[in-house]
Amino acid sequence: MSTAETQAQALDYPELVIAPPSRWSGLRLGELWAHRELIYFLTKRELQLRYKQSVFGIGWAVFQPLVLAFVLAFFFGFVLKLNVPGNLPYPVFAVAGIVPWTFTSQAINQGAGSLVLDADLISKVYFPRLALPISKALGLILDLAIAMVVVVIVTLVYGVSISSNVWLVPFFLLLGVVTAFAIATLLAAINVKYRDVQVLVPILVQILFFASPVIYSGATVGQSSGEFFAYLYYVNPMATVLDGTRWALLDQPAPSVAKILISIGSATLLLTAAILYFRRAEQFFADVI
Repeated sequence: MSTAETQAQALDYPELVIAPPSRWSGLRLGELWAHRELIYFLTKRELQLRYKQSVFGIGWAVFQPLVLAFVLAFFFGFVLKLNVPGNLPYPVFAVAGIVPWTFTSQAINQGAGSLVLDADLISKVYFPRLALPISKALGLILDLAIAMVVVVIVTLVYGVSISSNVWLVPFFLLLGVVTAFAIATLLAAINVKYRDVQVLVPILVQILFFASPVIYSGATVGQSSGEFFAYLYYVNPMATVLDGTRWALLDQPAPSVAKILISIGSATLLLTAAILYFRRAEQFFADVI
């Protein structure tokens, strides 16, 4: 074959240019959609590993928040006599806050270490690294759904009626999922380079626990410190998640629209920053990890 024929044949094929991604290469969400089957199998793996050779299996999704809720109810409701708006039984108040919080704490703890735990997989084959913290969060959503059913049962057992706004509960829980995923994604990317993060994560989760209305009502925040602090408090999206869930389910005091918008804006900024930083850092994961 002559040189001219070779050149002519080469022109028939499209030109493929392989170049490294820029340091700020955008969100690239389409890449995640293209690998949706991988995310499904990673999520399935998480569920199988969590409950494999477990006596109670999926029952732990119920026992863990229930036990913690009733421990809090004993100390804060029975011993300390903490007041709850509307004279709601404290066990009902506690379990409605503990269930979303349990999901958040587990998603942050597991997601933050997801890249390091799958270091062998990352170093051997390319795939969207964001699939790992996503699969951790998706695997815990099943636990959250089961535990929310238990919240409804506990509420009815105590003779408390379900609010007509109950259909809004999934929207508040979705905000919690976004918040937990954003924090976990950011920490996971930092943890690849700085392993001190895995030591700091439990401390950060504990701080977030007390900074969120898990054991108290967010309606009490700002009563003595002023209205400005009340709005500043809702920069933490979990304030809206917990107060909003209790309002939609138990007819507790509702956060104002302004406070909800502050939390949504905060969660959106956190998620965008987390994904952008993750995308910036992931090109070095295989080398550093």
